[in-house]
Amino acid sequence: MIKLESLTKSYRTNHGRKVLFQNVSATFPEGKNIGILGCNGAGKSTLLRIMGGIDYPDSGRVVTDQRISWPMGLSGGFQGSMTGRENVAFVCGIHGIWREGKRRVMDQVQQFAEVGNYFDLPIKNYSSGMRSRLAFGLSIAVDFDVYLVDEVMSVGDAHFKRKCELVIAEKRKSSNFIIVAHAMQLLRKNCDVGIYLDGGQVKVCHSVDEAIDLYQARMPDSQRQKNEITSAVNV
Repeated sequence: MIKLESLTKSYRTNHGRKVLFQNVSATFPEGKNIGILGCNGAGKSTLLRIMGGIDYPDSGRVVTDQRISWPMGLSGGFQGSMTGRENVAFVCGIHGIWREGKRRVMDQVQQFAEVGNYFDLPIKNYSSGMRSRLAFGLSIAVDFDVYLVDEVMSVGDAHFKRKCELVIAEKRKSSNFIIVAHAMQLLRKNCDVGIYLDGGQVKVCHSVDEAIDLYQARMPDSQRQKNEITSAVNV
């Protein structure tokens, strides 16, 4: 169960305060893979960060009895002066993973990230692609009830995208996913239901196609064509 209770979130900008959500309440469908859609600036990534404990609302709260991951591929939390191995060990400690469990996570991340000897070098020496691979590998190596995915499958080369798809397909056997993406076919392939964000409101849809229809109805033709191309590339 994941519920938003009277959630309000805003940011201060040079043009005043931008309100993303105002006293929003919603209950996410239980036991479903969920696709989140909305125009740019609707608050999709912010909502994922709040659910994953990376960001906090101005007021209200997220209520859940599930273990929710941080957004997959999020590398902003890495300590640049620490090695990849040290960063993974630190995250294991935060989540109470020790001994054999820690070794399993370490081996899985190192194998997935494919950074070679860089695994024992400071993160600040990594390319952006290496950081993304390490971050995704760490996200998937720790067991959660619900995984949050924010456009991670739209970056990187074809080999990396395929690895992401395969590991998500395997994890879906025992866990659920909440995915933010602009690739419609990717959402149709991986999600059961949809959530559409618009004007600070969170609309829970009975199917991912219903959310896609709402999203495309508000989308300019040029953006719709761009997304159709992106969808074709990511399938």
